[in-house]
Amino acid sequence: MPAPAAKRKTAAKRAASGRVAVVDIGSNSIRLVVFSHASRAPFTLFNEKVLCGLGRGLDATGKLNEAGAKLALDNLTRFVRLAKAMAVKRLDLLATAAVRDAKNGAEFVAEVERRCRVRVRMISGEEEARLSAQGVLSGIPEADGLMGDLGGGSLELVALDRGKLGAHATLPLGPVRLMDSMVDDLDAARAVIDKHLDSVAWVEGVKGRTFYPVGGAWRTLARIHMEQIGYPLHVIHHYSIARRQAEDLVRVLGRLSRRSLSSIPGLSKRRLETLPFAALTLERVLRLAKPDRVVFSAFGLREGHLFATLPAAERAKDPLISACTEFAEAEARFGDFGRLLQDWIDPLFVGDDAEARRLRLAACTLSDIGWRDHPDYRAEQAFTRILRLPIAGIDHKGRVAIALAVFIRYGGEADLTAMHAVLAMLSEEEHERWQSVGLALRLAYALSAATPAILRQSALGVGDAKLTLRLPKGHGELLGEAVERRLQALAGALGKTSVVTLGKAGRGSS
Repeated sequence: MPAPAAKRKTAAKRAASGRVAVVDIGSNSIRLVVFSHASRAPFTLFNEKVLCGLGRGLDATGKLNEAGAKLALDNLTRFVRLAKAMAVKRLDLLATAAVRDAKNGAEFVAEVERRCRVRVRMISGEEEARLSAQGVLSGIPEADGLMGDLGGGSLELVALDRGKLGAHATLPLGPVRLMDSMVDDLDAARAVIDKHLDSVAWVEGVKGRTFYPVGGAWRTLARIHMEQIGYPLHVIHHYSIARRQAEDLVRVLGRLSRRSLSSIPGLSKRRLETLPFAALTLERVLRLAKPDRVVFSAFGLREGHLFATLPAAERAKDPLISACTEFAEAEARFGDFGRLLQDWIDPLFVGDDAEARRLRLAACTLSDIGWRDHPDYRAEQAFTRILRLPIAGIDHKGRVAIALAVFIRYGGEADLTAMHAVLAMLSEEEHERWQSVGLALRLAYALSAATPAILRQSALGVGDAKLTLRLPKGHGELLGEAVERRLQALAGALGKTSVVTLGKAGRGSS
């Protein structure tokens, strides 16, 4: 048997075997992201950004900013060293607008390759738009409307039709570019932005649908809006606001002085300089596309690049269920038995539509992630953790729903006053439904002790007035005090009385 040190070494080697890294060399920033592996729902192991300003002064000189290039070269060398130290299986360097537009872009790429001994892929505007849109779809598969990825040197627009890519455009409207040429003349910048946007005739076909902003500058706007309204869940991905709210936000930011902007927590000096132009660009896109809602995406070029490398079968998977399954396989006591739990409680929720059933499967799959926590804090810890998990394919209301279900599964009290702000996202009916899901899971765990074998030997049945727990003949000992108590709690929540029968059990038994 291997020694403990040997076991740890083997486990570490296995964990590192699939790691992939992507370096995005943008006009304003460079960023290294190391993913756990190439899958439908990879987890981020490392994420670092440096604001280099490669594209500053590009339109005036035709060249990359000299100081920015030096800063980028130094940090790209570091990024590559870090990625190799993490034993990544693949390391991809992608150069976007500033590098492809600069007269000395090829020279810069050659120097990066000489120092780092890694090939740099200079992507076209068309490919940048496609990859950014695929990034959005990897996190919001049903996206429908218009995606806009605002980088430092360009704006990529892509039409989305219920998860499919449509027409695209690349426009020279990055905030770094606008700031260099317009300085503080926002009126002149507005005219330039409108001129370019008005040239994209196909936007007419996506008017009135959802707009999906991508990019660091627009994510900053989302954070500011969250702070402004006291939003209780600070998760950028799938943060959704009405167009009027977005218009009010950019209008207010447009009137703030630089001094006022500098008082915003967490806003760097470099971001401060470009923020008014990012806000103005969003304002003009909203004017043109008139979306019903604005839904921010934390996924963009890097995630889209990784998504594009996956086999078709992997891309077709549900990102939410894939992520939850990976958490369960890594952290649940007996691995993932979310689908078995889903099947076991299905008789209670026959009226659920496909989306409610999908969220219920996510709750079932995540329902054993808190077993290592202190018993007194499991419910609260599970609730908070699920709200903030790095998962995609789910909106904020969905996060609250499955967090509530798992909170109740761990014995959380029905009085959730301390969590009132975030629970307000659910209606009273939804609140009751997800509490019932949690109570059903609580019963399942009391009965089975998280072991699939016992769960398969039993079944739930629902009648007009009764909730029946069917146990196999000769196994009445499975009905302990805790099981009976939790069965009664579930029955009470459903407005029924509880009954236990012994005989043929399993799904479909009578």
